[in-house]
Amino acid sequence: MYHNNSIRILTGNSHPELAQAVADRLNVPLVSCTVRNFSNGEIDVKIFESVRDEDVFIIQSGCADANDNLMELLILISACKTASARRITAVIPCFPYARMDKKDKSRAPITAKLVANMLVVAGCDHVITMDLHASQIQGFFDIPVDNLFSEPLMLSYIKRYIEGWQNAIIVSPDAGGAKRVTAIADKLGVEFALINRKRDGRKEDAPERMEILVGDVKDKVAIMVDDMIDSGHTLTLAARTLAEKGAKSVHALISHGLLSETNFNVIDELPIEQLVVTNTIPQTQHKTACSKLRVIDVSPTIAESIRRTHNGESISLLFEEWAESSGTVDLL
Repeated sequence: MYHNNSIRILTGNSHPELAQAVADRLNVPLVSCTVRNFSNGEIDVKIFESVRDEDVFIIQSGCADANDNLMELLILISACKTASARRITAVIPCFPYARMDKKDKSRAPITAKLVANMLVVAGCDHVITMDLHASQIQGFFDIPVDNLFSEPLMLSYIKRYIEGWQNAIIVSPDAGGAKRVTAIADKLGVEFALINRKRDGRKEDAPERMEILVGDVKDKVAIMVDDMIDSGHTLTLAARTLAEKGAKSVHALISHGLLSETNFNVIDELPIEQLVVTNTIPQTQHKTACSKLRVIDVSPTIAESIRRTHNGESISLLFEEWAESSGTVDLL
């Protein structure tokens, strides 16, 4: 059993509800601290308890005001470092700038690498994150990175809440998610499908359409799986394509529900039964705006990863024995 007095959890303003849920599960109080903005926009951090020689975990997600939240995290790390914390782990459920992970056109920045450098320079010793947009982001760091997966939670959700999942087909709305959907399809013992998004013409503003490259969705329960939803444009195109191709019903399971530019009226009118996201990003406002939104709680997975890190136990077991033995999925 771990010692409650040596595990210290701090949080900024990005997702206090998730941090509190994790702390409650570990039976550890949150360290008292304030993170506020001065009138000129600079961030002021005050930590009111000693963290000397403690194992510190700072929970901060890259949501809404991503730049402010990142800066808060960096300053909290630096403050703990200068306060002689024994080890500092940044717990970042949704990694900021994860989509900027490669130089895909001339003069494009690889901002995810810059964020990795900033975390290390601030004094971070270890990073725990969830469903990275691209796994190679782990290689941007020279410190240990644990990339947790929401896959076990999604599998549990599918088995428990999606009727007729035995006759399902797991769909990726782009080629980049092929590995993700094939893994889920294999574990469920069902087929998978890939959708390709293409423009009708060469112009940037040319209309887009989707075509199914692999798989037949006719009379199947189509379960779309992706790592991120922001504008909802991909979801809209994919859902309509699946319905046109004769899918019996359409469900969407997406790890990070950014939903920053999403028109919820459009989502409600789409031919989907439900849009399922996790709470790596606060969803309270989104839930009131969208009747089809369901939220999976990731706090048990994050709490268990913190406990295992603190005790020096294997985290890979989180996706094997622990996931299977827990077998439950909590909805918010």
